[in-house]
Amino acid sequence: MNVDQSLRTAVKQAAEALFGQPLETIQLQPTNAEFEGSHTVVCFPLTKLSRKGPEETARLVGDYLVQHAGIVSKYNVVKGFLNLVLSDQVWVDVLRAIVANPHYGQLPDNGQEIMIEYSSPNTNKPLHLGHLRNNFLGWSVSEIYKNNGYTVRKVQIINDRGIHICKSMAAWKLYGDGETPQSSGMKGDHLVGKYYVLFESQFRKEIGELIDKRNAEQPFIEVMSIFFRENPTATNFVFDYEGDAPFVVERSNTSVQYVEWEALRKILVKTFDDISRLVQGKKKGASLMYEWLKPVLSEETIFTKAQDMLRKWEQKDPDTVALWQTMNGWVYDGFGATYARMGVDFDKLYYESDTYLLGRDEVLRGLEKGIFFKKEDGSVWVDLTADGLDQKVLLRSDGTSVYMTQDIGTAILRFRDFPKITGQVYTVGNEQEYHFKVLFLILGKLGYDWAKRCFHLSYGMVDLPTGKMKSREGTVVDADDLMQEMYEEAEKQTRELGKLEDMSGEEAKRLFNMIGLGALKFFLLKVDPKKRMLFDPQESIQLQGFTGPFVQYTHARIRSILRKADSMGLRVSAADLNSVIALEPAEREALQVLSIFETKVQEAAREYAPSIIANYAYDLAKEYNKFYQSVPILPETDANKLKFRIALSRSIADAIKRAMYMLGIDVPERM
Repeated sequence: MNVDQSLRTAVKQAAEALFGQPLETIQLQPTNAEFEGSHTVVCFPLTKLSRKGPEETARLVGDYLVQHAGIVSKYNVVKGFLNLVLSDQVWVDVLRAIVANPHYGQLPDNGQEIMIEYSSPNTNKPLHLGHLRNNFLGWSVSEIYKNNGYTVRKVQIINDRGIHICKSMAAWKLYGDGETPQSSGMKGDHLVGKYYVLFESQFRKEIGELIDKRNAEQPFIEVMSIFFRENPTATNFVFDYEGDAPFVVERSNTSVQYVEWEALRKILVKTFDDISRLVQGKKKGASLMYEWLKPVLSEETIFTKAQDMLRKWEQKDPDTVALWQTMNGWVYDGFGATYARMGVDFDKLYYESDTYLLGRDEVLRGLEKGIFFKKEDGSVWVDLTADGLDQKVLLRSDGTSVYMTQDIGTAILRFRDFPKITGQVYTVGNEQEYHFKVLFLILGKLGYDWAKRCFHLSYGMVDLPTGKMKSREGTVVDADDLMQEMYEEAEKQTRELGKLEDMSGEEAKRLFNMIGLGALKFFLLKVDPKKRMLFDPQESIQLQGFTGPFVQYTHARIRSILRKADSMGLRVSAADLNSVIALEPAEREALQVLSIFETKVQEAAREYAPSIIANYAYDLAKEYNKFYQSVPILPETDANKLKFRIALSRSIADAIKRAMYMLGIDVPERM
């Protein structure tokens, strides 16, 4: 029984009977918790037909529904809002329909196909906490769409080429001494990540020494003096780098009295691998800084060795390609183990090394058609100023591609591989919002109509109580380590609570993993994806409150009741729910939450928000616990009430299980 549809039909009939005119749309919403009722009709639009005030209009409609609709037992009016209390028989009919539907919460096949990208890591380090939110979010949205009747293609793009992997390769070649995952006992992704961190540490050390050498040759204070002499009206010198506080030197009379060398040195060392971007700056300070640093740029460092490796890779040098394949292979093995523990999977993997050439060819085609333009240095750009954006480089002056080039090629290849998909969803952090605006505009300019059906599922960063994650310095929170910590915390708490009686060792291990991973997933998914969030491991594992373990424990409690009911021979079918019974408020409220499951599944897909399902699962578990505390279940002596409560319990347990599965969370039968 579709209660919402029945109510909409009844209100339309009321409008025509009372006011002599049909009503096109009905505004129906859940009743606020402070008022009695389950559904609220917004009556302000009806005043155009009734020519009366909103409260009188609501009372007229309410009276009609009580007298003629057969499903409304009473009502109350708050201003122009008509709060409806449905008859107990309606709720019994609702439960009977749910019991008769073994797939409740899953909508029928709609014949549509959608592609969802998630994970998409670089191959130079292990997955971290941010990747966990990404993977859990993308996988969950995929399952939500499956429950909405879609065929879903889960994919990822593996960023397997570029300077990042060459950094790890260069460090391994210099310092690795033939180390392998087997010889070190490390997972492959952790081993490669170790050399990425080593590269960064060694590079910063080398650059610091070279900058000190340059400052000894020509003190930077002299550069300041030259600047102020050539710019007599300037009051200060600003060296501004994206992401960092600007370094400012103020004029003192006509000469520079003091330069905070250590502060400037710190900025230069941190940003040196991007230093060539400075010359593109509009401020004179950037060009002056670049000129001063030119001698340093020409020095050989571990970074120039990595750049040389990248050039050799692009030239298909056999030794370089072999090392690239070996180290990427180590990473893939490590990723595979991490994905298996996460419980996420993919239907198809795409590799940047396979797609970037297609993207480059597409850019050259756009250049021939006049969609893009070439600058004097030979680089290829797109002008998006008419679209409210700016110009964007698509090919560098040396003909090499950028991230945008690869993403153009990947998008085109995917729609060729899966021509039936009605849309493509990119699960990528919100720092890339501008990138995807540009990508979709470019694809549209290239003539791909499906670009309008591409969507960026943007999500916020994850912080820990100790602060923001970092990657280059090697202080990132590894996904493997965090999942293991959650497992150990789940084991500790479960043992302390004494909840392991009659469990085998293997069953207990499965339970620890279920609770630990469930706590982690639920905490990361319960927050609106668009919001930045703070992950608190201790809070996430609690058995009380808005947590995964609370929902899991509620499910286990219900299954325990149902096992006892089964042992008593109490199996209830839809046919057993034909009697008219008076419902307790807690029964009605629990059933009311259960009845909106499919509505929430649809809403979660529309909003690309697993948080809606997480909130729903929590609300349902919370209402069941109120019901459990308010009325007897197995001790109930009235046969019809007993059947109703067992059926309600089983249906809620099934709904919790399906909802949690959409979040990638298993629920225990006992706990």
